Amino acid sequence: MLIRIVDAFTDRPFAGNPAGVLLLDAFPDDEWLQKVALEVNHAETAFAHPLPPGGEADWALRWFTPATEVAMCGHATLATAHVLHTAGGHRSPVRFATRSGVLIATPCEDGSITLDFPTSPLTPVELPDGVAEALGATPLAAFDTGPNVGDLLLELPDEKTIHALKPDHRALAAYSSRGVIATARAEEPTRGYDFVSRCFFPNVGIDEDPVTGSAHTALAPFWSERLGRPGLTGLQASPRSGRVRTELRGDRTLLSGHAVTVIEGELLA
Repeated sequence: MLIRIVDAFTDRPFAGNPAGVLLLDAFPDDEWLQKVALEVNHAETAFAHPLPPGGEADWALRWFTPATEVAMCGHATLATAHVLHTAGGHRSPVRFATRSGVLIATPCEDGSITLDFPTSPLTPVELPDGVAEALGATPLAAFDTGPNVGDLLLELPDEKTIHALKPDHRALAAYSSRGVIATARAEEPTRGYDFVSRCFFPNVGIDEDPVTGSAHTALAPFWSERLGRPGLTGLQASPRSGRVRTELRGDRTLLSGHAVTVIEGELLA
């Protein structure tokens, strides 16, 4: 069985967010899927199998972290679409049946892929007690991102604060079902991005996610409202780093980026 490691939201190897991708004939039992994800040990491993023609979707898709299955994942969806477009002969948009509904991945002329995801609703909340100490910085505001994402979004004063964060990951686990999105406006938009973020997900076994597509379904409406533009670019300032182009379309958010296959191998188990 062929397994691939794909770096998503980057156009060069060893950057962006790596994801395992397995194309299957059908889903085996959940225990096996979880064991494979733990063995791959990246933020997510995607498992997909083709669906009968004529339905609302072309492929069924699931995502597992090393610790659990998740309801939404952008970078592993991008990685799966990249594999289908480059190695699977699927040149048209791919429709994925997922726990978050049907998600569409469309190849673009520049080699990037655009994902059509549901926009995450943002609800202002009181700044939770102790979150500033756990994060290592004092947020300006806090927002709940709804059930699909399940994060606490925290606005910080500036980009420099985002880069300097050294959070207590275990302490952050108390503040949401998945984790915390920290974000700030870009200091110099001339560098090619409009806002920065970092994402910490200790509750699903990921202390810091390199580049998080799903988080940008909340970041897109947050920053589009403040900057007055539907189309933006976000820099996720993890050590690997990556950029996500976003376009807000009401209850849908388009996420665009490149992907690179870095490893192909045989899964023997």
